[in-house]
Amino acid sequence: MQILHLFAGSVQQYNEQLSNPDAHRHSRCPQCQTKRPLRAHGFYTRTLIDTAFDGVIRVRRYLCNACQRTVSLLPEFILPYLRSSLMVIALFLVAHLLGGQTLEAAARSAPPPMPYYQRGQFWIRRFRAQAGALCAALAALTRPTPASDFVHRALTMLESTGWIAAHRFLFAGVRCHLLGWPRGLAPDGRRAAFSSAGAPA
Repeated sequence: MQILHLFAGSVQQYNEQLSNPDAHRHSRCPQCQTKRPLRAHGFYTRTLIDTAFDGVIRVRRYLCNACQRTVSLLPEFILPYLRSSLMVIALFLVAHLLGGQTLEAAARSAPPPMPYYQRGQFWIRRFRAQAGALCAALAALTRPTPASDFVHRALTMLESTGWIAAHRFLFAGVRCHLLGWPRGLAPDGRRAAFSSAGAPA
């Protein structure tokens, strides 16, 4: 299971403070709810592209001694299962969908430069499919704004709330991925089984 590490700072500062496992250790398991501190269980690494960083970061893991399941403490500037940071994706989506820039121009406005014809189109497709659900969920944080469609309404609500704050609420509160869960995952982020016809079980 992934939970968010509420960290305000740069990627470099995040990397520097990971050495202390007690700094953000949870006092209970978020999966089985046992009221015993989780045990430090090492790290896994993942690549990250941010506005001022392109490299590998570590993600701390904890283990529940009661249910023997692990919990990953994902930094809140990252969206699960995506390599680019939340702010890189936000800059691109706002530039293209709200600002009307071409894919190529939007890719230049969200440093570092990226292959807009692949990654950018993937983000746009996922965001458009998720926009209606985002508007409904974000109504708990901010008043829905008048807009011509759900895409523009969701973007203005995200800009009003703040992308990090919205991601924190969506992921921690309702287990909702800001761009929608990948097809192989259930709505709450767990693995899902599929029938031979390809429909969710």
